[in-house]
Amino acid sequence: MTVVLTSAARQEAQPVISGVADCDIHPSVKSMADLHPWLSSKWIEHFKSYGSLRNQHYVTGAAYHKSQPNASRRDAYPPEGGPQASSLAFMKQQLLDSHGIALGILNPLVPSQGVRNLDHSAALCRAINHWQVECWTSKEARLRASIVVPYEDPEASAAEIRFWAGNASFVQVLMLSRTSFPTGNKRYWPIYDAAAEAGLPVGIHAFGNSGLPITSAGWPSYYMEDMVAHAQSSQAGLVSLVIEGVFERWPALKFVLIESGFSWAPSLIWRLDRNWRTLRSEVPHLKMSPGEYIRRNVWWTSQPIDEPENATHVSDIFDWLGWDRIMFSTDYPHWDFDDPARVLAFRTSAEKRQQFFRGNAHHVYGVAA
Repeated sequence: MTVVLTSAARQEAQPVISGVADCDIHPSVKSMADLHPWLSSKWIEHFKSYGSLRNQHYVTGAAYHKSQPNASRRDAYPPEGGPQASSLAFMKQQLLDSHGIALGILNPLVPSQGVRNLDHSAALCRAINHWQVECWTSKEARLRASIVVPYEDPEASAAEIRFWAGNASFVQVLMLSRTSFPTGNKRYWPIYDAAAEAGLPVGIHAFGNSGLPITSAGWPSYYMEDMVAHAQSSQAGLVSLVIEGVFERWPALKFVLIESGFSWAPSLIWRLDRNWRTLRSEVPHLKMSPGEYIRRNVWWTSQPIDEPENATHVSDIFDWLGWDRIMFSTDYPHWDFDDPARVLAFRTSAEKRQQFFRGNAHHVYGVAA
């Protein structure tokens, strides 16, 4: 998160390599009418009359106010009007050009994936995917898209992946972390099978609408608790992917955990490996330790990067996970945006910076540097 520091902890801007890859950008529609060209009259009228009820506790809006409208920066409103990140021209000016972004991965959070009416969800996802191509990637060569899928309908999700497979605009499949069942559950396996068939990584972005409380202890009282719980949901999902055998079933399938941080990962791996050594007879389908699967199949995006007073602690976590496992992301246009010039508050080698800011993303997403 980029903030103004008033203590000795203030970090100086550092030179950034050219050609930065930003692995988490959130484009927005100006209104849901932007999707009408790719929606049938049935669904246009349905939305006008009934909206899109999401699978969440508070059906009339978000469970927690996001501090800023759309959880976004105040300075991200386009000069021509509209929500933050709804203008490609302004995004190019404020993000891509200003920060030297040569590759940007779009992860739309337009309401679609958590819609209770699964047919409506599938229609919205198809429209959003068309919108990404027609309004973003076809107009800006630096951008790539994610296939948004109605993941609570795995068969429809698999069909959506196969529909777009081979389209160079798309470099990953996008799910959210708060699913109705743990993400390793076999109900979601058709999604992973289709992603593997298409040769696409699966990105699991923090957040989502499962209909369940956002913490294992129930509904918290504060937005801050919601923010912390993003990491918790990703941890639970990662454990499920390992233990249910997803990585054993698809050894070459890449998973990217998006916007849930990564500093928690080493201790989770240690805990998983310890329990596996004792309880491995329960999971004979696992042929390796959990840590070996995670180190083979999983990558993380950096935002929100943690900021301890001693910045070398973060450097240690990079070393423990591996510099080849963490990919830079800004989370634009959200209020906790990370500036590439300030995100690393410690010195490191040019080779490691190249991996973090550029090389890892090009490898994972198969985009030529």
